[in-house]
Amino acid sequence: MSKRVAVVAIGGNSLIKDREHQTVEDQYQAARATCHHIADMIEQGWDVAIAHGNGPQVGFILRRSEIAAKVAAMHEVPLDACVADTQGAIGYALQQNLQNEFQRRGMHKSASTVITQVRVDADDPAFGNPSKPIGSFMDEDQARTRAREEGWSVVEDAGRGWRRVVASPFPREIVELPAVQHLIAAGITTITVGGGGIPVVRTPGEPGEEPVLRGVAAVIDKDYASALLAQSIQADLFLISTAVEHVYLDFGTADQRPIVEMTVAEAREYINAGHFAAGSMLPKIKAIVWFLERGGQEALITNPENIARALKGETGTRIVT
Repeated sequence: MSKRVAVVAIGGNSLIKDREHQTVEDQYQAARATCHHIADMIEQGWDVAIAHGNGPQVGFILRRSEIAAKVAAMHEVPLDACVADTQGAIGYALQQNLQNEFQRRGMHKSASTVITQVRVDADDPAFGNPSKPIGSFMDEDQARTRAREEGWSVVEDAGRGWRRVVASPFPREIVELPAVQHLIAAGITTITVGGGGIPVVRTPGEPGEEPVLRGVAAVIDKDYASALLAQSIQADLFLISTAVEHVYLDFGTADQRPIVEMTVAEAREYINAGHFAAGSMLPKIKAIVWFLERGGQEALITNPENIARALKGETGTRIVT
């Protein structure tokens, strides 16, 4: 049987069940449940690359950094380093849980995390219109001081206070792609592009030298980075694991109804009709459309506990060209 390769994208919020379960141990146990279902998929014969979000986790690191700076005059952690930190921590939880799950099942498999940089364009229009809120709330005076002294972009956030905002540029290249491809080819479950990847740009090197990479304060959309990964490794399937069993039309109303299968053309119609919420299902559908229009074969959206059933066509929402 020929090898089948899938990219499975899980959300950073999926590791936090609610406000009462946010500790590292709570997140580890949530990762354990998700890994159980991914192992079902691997047991069916899939080779898997796992991408994950990191929104809440980056927020925690930034908050700790800000408190440490105020209380103990510690240095603050740059945003690109925060993304790298979450890639390591979340990757550790996922790969250890997968390894334990493989052992319990007698599967001769292994998992590995790749700390992954994703190149963005330095002239991406998003840098001229930063819109992604990060970090703690501030009063207006503090926000304007940091904007003046550190070059931050700040906005008033829905009456709750002021926050820093950063750009969300489009992912262009996975820097560590060759390493990821080698791992997947070797049958190793690979955790990569965590949090959308560490955003980097190419900048001029020393005179006579090639351009070098430099991290930037930005946040890359996890779903688009996952779609780029799926496209780059020519995955047979792009699977987004989320909070719902299906994608729905008229979600949250008395008339909501599940979508079992839709084409790219139908997905575009539903987008234009406003069926998918921004910041929730909309970016997932847009990323899948982007993947399929650039040579992808098939995509699937469902919740973790239904991954195995969805792969058999029993549930979930399948999106095809």
